[in-house]
Amino acid sequence: MSLNINIQKIEELEYYEITPIGEIDIYTSPEFKNAVLKIIEENKENIVINGEKLDYMDSTGLGVLMSLLKKTKEKNIEITLKNLKPNIYKLFDITGLNNVFNIER
Repeated sequence: MSLNINIQKIEELEYYEITPIGEIDIYTSPEFKNAVLKIIEENKENIVINGEKLDYMDSTGLGVLMSLLKKTKEKNIEITLKNLKPNIYKLFDITGLNNVFNIER
């Protein structure tokens, strides 16, 4: 499987919605990380990662999200995860990261 990344600026609410489509794993996580880092560096607006089309994430993907969370905190930007499928939310639950990330269910 591969990864496509849909990025949309929500003007009226002043945030970027990032929708990864496919899988975030050891092969695709660098692409995802670079796309989000570019938004963080070039814009000072909050980020919402919409997981409705994300089918799979491994520990590498979790690591990327942790590094993105650290970077957003440094820049005073909020990052929110929403619409996570049960199999992906379970990763956050098992690792306790559901208490670290702002996750809309």
